Amino acid sequence: MAEKFYLTTSIIYTNAAPHLGFAYELLLSDIIARYRRERGDEVFFLTGTDEHGAKIARAAKDKGMEAQAFVDENAAKVKALAKALDISNDDFIRTSDRERHWPGAVKLWEAIEKKGDLEKRKYKGLYCVGHEAFHPGSALLNGECPDYPGRKLELVEEENWFFKLSKYAPQIKKFIENGELHIIPESRKPEMLAILDEGLEDVSFSRPTGSVSWGIPVPGDPSQTMYVWCDALSNYITAAGYGTDEAKFRKWWPADLHVIGKDILRFHSLIWPGMLLSAGLELPKRIFVHGFITVEGKKMSKSVGNVIDPMALIGKYGREAFRYYFAREISPFEDGDFSEKKFIEAYNANLANGLGNLTARITKLAEEYLPGPIKEPNVSGTFPGEYAKYFDDFEINRYIDCIWEEIQILDKQINETEPFKVIKSNSEKGESLIRAQAESLYLIAHYLIPILPETSGLIKKAILSNKKPETLFPRIEK
Repeated sequence: MAEKFYLTTSIIYTNAAPHLGFAYELLLSDIIARYRRERGDEVFFLTGTDEHGAKIARAAKDKGMEAQAFVDENAAKVKALAKALDISNDDFIRTSDRERHWPGAVKLWEAIEKKGDLEKRKYKGLYCVGHEAFHPGSALLNGECPDYPGRKLELVEEENWFFKLSKYAPQIKKFIENGELHIIPESRKPEMLAILDEGLEDVSFSRPTGSVSWGIPVPGDPSQTMYVWCDALSNYITAAGYGTDEAKFRKWWPADLHVIGKDILRFHSLIWPGMLLSAGLELPKRIFVHGFITVEGKKMSKSVGNVIDPMALIGKYGREAFRYYFAREISPFEDGDFSEKKFIEAYNANLANGLGNLTARITKLAEEYLPGPIKEPNVSGTFPGEYAKYFDDFEINRYIDCIWEEIQILDKQINETEPFKVIKSNSEKGESLIRAQAESLYLIAHYLIPILPETSGLIKKAILSNKKPETLFPRIEK
């Protein structure tokens, strides 16, 4: 039965061009969205950009640009990356959008305030300029941000609005424990429960306009600017119509899946649910947490000089090769490593010599020996139980392993049955073998739709036109 399925990526901070980690998150989300559509579900797939804050204002100033022009430039780069990767998002939300985003962010603030969960207090705390967040003392290591080792936190004292997050700790804990807020993989769940057991602290919900002027003004208090929580996290509901289109919001919320990196799980599984509970809104159903991508075993760093530009990688090897490598060679639940050497080895072994060679063999046989194209197999919505299970468990790499097993089986079958020889002595049997193999290849192409949509289409077209295509994946010479 068809279902509605609303999934989101996190929204990337636009202080710089999009990085490889976000490209990976876009890809994972796109694969899930495409699979759901093939299943027959009605999908709403959201991505977008987080465009406010002091760091962006400073970065814009350093480039001699107005903040809006600066975020416009970087948001365009994010959209270009999504296009280059053939990402099938249905919407793109920007937090600087005063028509689509701001009304919902203001409405959420007012709902929380009406509940009595906002209080103005003087605050003194340790602040990370890197991702513009205050850190509780328990999260620190030698006065450094755990997400930015080596970067000392700044002691900041100011008057802010605070959200009474601590009030909602028991409810949040209950939702996580009973799986109503399902954290995937399960191994991430104890981390959040441990934080809850230590006790949630109330969180700063605004910053003085003198410190952060580039953002959404606090309703009724022009001396304050909304902090990241109400500004950025609210994108998931504002894009779904909260504050602008209530019928749309009723249709799509709650989100079925947030896809995020492990560094922002605390924000999405603790702060975001607390805000929603305060505002009387339903919680998202699942949070899918992926790991980081390292380069030859090292964390990407400008100082190390190992930062990979995803656009350059796509431009050099093609988006289908990019999609294949990061979907199959990187575990969706753990940190994964990239090196150009491993990329080329995987490409040559599995795309050029594997899928590409199999497609060439079968379509050449069909073109040469069949009187016409095969009848198009009816595969709409077809995913065998094992395939569906891996997808439902978000084990995308194992789903792809199943496809490559089919590729190897079919390749072996051709070697063993030798239809090119059989047809010379028994044309009917030979044609039957080739037709069956073409149908099997068509089914493989169907399974590939979420992973390699362009390649899938080319293979299907070749089979249904009974014409061998140009080489799909030319070998890369090292």
